[in-house]
Amino acid sequence: MVTHQHEVNTESKRYDSLQIRCPRLGGEVTFGYCRVEGGELPCMRIVACWQCCIPVAEHLRERLSPEQLERFSEQKPKERIATLVELIEAAKKESRE
Repeated sequence: MVTHQHEVNTESKRYDSLQIRCPRLGGEVTFGYCRVEGGELPCMRIVACWQCCIPVAEHLRERLSPEQLERFSEQKPKERIATLVELIEAAKKESRE
C-alpha cells in the first residue's frame, strides 16, 4: 500500500530535477532549489516561475503546513540591493569553506 506522504515525496523528487531560468539569479536553477531557496519556505516567485510547467500551487498546498503556507503568502519582496548583498555574503562564506 502506498501512503499519501510517499506519493507527495515521489512527486517532489520527480519535479526537483526540472530546470528553469531564474529571473532573480539570471541562470538555470532546479525546482528543488526554488522549493528551499527561502530556508524552510520556497522562493516567493516559485508559483509565477513554475506554473507553466507543473501544478506548483497544488504541490505547495500538499507539502507545506497551513502555518508555512500563510508565511509563504505573506512574504514581501526584498529590495534588490538587500538581495544582492545577501548573495555576495553567501558566496563569500561558501568560498571560505
